[in-house]
Amino acid sequence: METQSPRTLRIALAQMNLVVGDLGRNCDRIVEWIGRAREAEADLIVFPELALTGYPPEDLLLKPSFIRDNLRYLDRVAAATEDIAAVVGFVDHDLDIYNAAAFVEGGQVRGVYHKFYLPNYGVFDEERYFRRGRRCPIFELAGVRIGVSICEDAWYATGPISVQAQQGVELLVNINGSPYHSGKRAARETMIATRAMDSRAFLAWVNHVGGQDELVFDGNSLVFGPEGQVIAHARSFEEELLVGDLDVGSVFGERLHDTRLRREAQEPIQVDMEVAEVPVSSTPPPARPWLRAPVTAPLEGAAEIYAALMVGTRDYVGKNGFDKVLLGLSGGIDSALTATVAADALGPGNVVGVLMPSRFTSQENLEDAGAVAENLGIELLEIPIDAAHRAFEEMFKEAYDGTEPGVAEENIQPRIRGNVLMGLSNKFGWLVLSTGNKSELATGYCTLYGDMAGGFAVLKDITKTEVYELCRYRNSLAAKVIPERVLTKAPSAELREEQKDSDSLPPYEELDPILRGYVEDDRSYEELVAAGHDPHTVARVIHLVDRSEYKRRQAPPGIKITPRAFGRDRRMPLTNRYAPDGLRSQTGSAKKSTRA
Repeated sequence: METQSPRTLRIALAQMNLVVGDLGRNCDRIVEWIGRAREAEADLIVFPELALTGYPPEDLLLKPSFIRDNLRYLDRVAAATEDIAAVVGFVDHDLDIYNAAAFVEGGQVRGVYHKFYLPNYGVFDEERYFRRGRRCPIFELAGVRIGVSICEDAWYATGPISVQAQQGVELLVNINGSPYHSGKRAARETMIATRAMDSRAFLAWVNHVGGQDELVFDGNSLVFGPEGQVIAHARSFEEELLVGDLDVGSVFGERLHDTRLRREAQEPIQVDMEVAEVPVSSTPPPARPWLRAPVTAPLEGAAEIYAALMVGTRDYVGKNGFDKVLLGLSGGIDSALTATVAADALGPGNVVGVLMPSRFTSQENLEDAGAVAENLGIELLEIPIDAAHRAFEEMFKEAYDGTEPGVAEENIQPRIRGNVLMGLSNKFGWLVLSTGNKSELATGYCTLYGDMAGGFAVLKDITKTEVYELCRYRNSLAAKVIPERVLTKAPSAELREEQKDSDSLPPYEELDPILRGYVEDDRSYEELVAAGHDPHTVARVIHLVDRSEYKRRQAPPGIKITPRAFGRDRRMPLTNRYAPDGLRSQTGSAKKSTRA
């Protein structure tokens, strides 16, 4: 192996927005990006995890025809690499199926790596589909030793990457389908930097970008150097071909000054993998000017979350073949934010707001809904529901005779509105966006077949307090599109005179921290009380969350933003009588949800 500097390798990371199941189109785009990398004089282009199939393919993996077709398209990709090397994620078939990465060069598949660690937590379910791999090929391209791994493999200090480092690998390539959640990027980058530092090697990490059902992929692909320094960083939530040169010859000198790998190489390898040397090409790269890859600052905070909402909305709508969306525009803050995200993601001409006033709708909400629509430049339809509401009241008059008016009567209105929205959707083929937030969905403060109706829930994983933060962030970008009064007035469902959310729920500043503790962190009643929350409020909130599971099962999909979102992350039984002993003494203070 050549150890003298200088030795360079030009690498391209293909941060792409691919579509699950669209094998032909994915293949065409991969071939196209190989051409782009060739034009940039890259020696190696790296694609994300399961790039050919899209990620995650879920139960498509149970279809033998899907596996066969993906292998056929891999051959087409390989044929496009006569004068360039590529690492491509695909599904391999060898008695069983594997989450795999193909190293292709010279028009053929030179070797295949099978994912070793299969995540089976949170949104991941890979043990349902794949067998764990045992192969650890070491590829030598232009005198550079390259090791390939897949996503979860990098999260283990003693795993495939450590095996590859002990075998003298100088460039570690880790391909990913790493879904976004708030706060994940920083922890992930710390982990990747640590792997690079421990290995005293370059580490190239490439990720998907874009929305897939409830998941959003944030991109943020990057390269770390042997000292854990950032050498390249792609943009957040955007496609990008990240290209730059690596001074691979420096790795040898780095390792001479760090004897840890030498000691580790003399000890038994703890990970059971079959190491194989795979010579690919010995032709050195041509002489060319040094190309420094860009280092783009990633998005953070509200800007990051808002971008995730935009990308998730845009891709769910577009990838499912819709041209336009509609939503109920009430004059409240949730519908205002949903409309704003939709207009920013899809363009104002593809968003329709529907104002559906009843006798309880205030003049200020009528004005604020109109102002939001005008500020955004979206179409606004007004369809009053009072006549339908009165007709329903008359229809139920005999059946309800002798009972006190209550929630059932109130919920007629949101169910009428749900019918209006679905009627327009059915007539014009527009997708309905529901406007409820995580605080409401958690506590059941929403109406089945009413305001929960829709095809996609933009704010499903955004608490009410975060809704306010995001509105203020969006208003800070340019002229205020969300009127100040929307941010300051008390939230209300407006289903009866003088109704306020605070009549039925604790103040959101108290509610949302309890929800984060109970829903996202699985904190017990005792732990939440010990954290300083009021015991009666905690008991009430837990009761509301637990008894509303049946509603959440019927809610539309929505964008995952937090580490523990309803749906894919948090899976509770509908029939469930578990109640911790510490909570039983407080059950008398738990009230039923006021909306069903």
